[in-house]
Amino acid sequence: MNLTDWAYDISERMLAEPLPRRWAHVQGVACRARELRPILGPDAELMEAAAILHDVGYSPHIAFTGFHPLDGARFLRDQENADDRVVRLVAHHSCALLEAEERGLRRELESEFELERPELVDALIFCDMTTTPDGARTTTAARVGEIVDRYGPDTIVGRFIQRAAPEIHAAACRVDERLKAAGQPM
Repeated sequence: MNLTDWAYDISERMLAEPLPRRWAHVQGVACRARELRPILGPDAELMEAAAILHDVGYSPHIAFTGFHPLDGARFLRDQENADDRVVRLVAHHSCALLEAEERGLRRELESEFELERPELVDALIFCDMTTTPDGARTTTAARVGEIVDRYGPDTIVGRFIQRAAPEIHAAACRVDERLKAAGQPM
């Protein structure tokens, strides 16, 4: 079984039944990852696998800390023997260090999981933050606004996403620039 088939199988098993909306979201994020193939080169399969798995930590079967990037990365590393690069991308997706800081888990996340290459971190931010909870395309501004509205501006997630917004927008701009340079405007 190749990396993406393996990743889809795990994600569907962990999310489809208990969290169908989250399952729709990760499928949309994986679709966005496929659209980035022209700029990802040999990392295209890795990115699609990370995209479909990035929210696996929400699964009620493995949500131990309540911080889905950490729970998902630990599950993939410890129970699924996942590719280390996929694990690192899941652990650090969409500015997770800032949310970890809000939750008092930054030291744990940093000590257990190294950051992946910046262009791949940007690509996963782009894919996640340009996909709605239902899997449709959106803008980073609309996505950040939706998250603040859904969780509330004074919650952990609301505070984190507002702090992360400048980096989210900057990462999406960097990906857009790479796409344009490759003759693939989005």
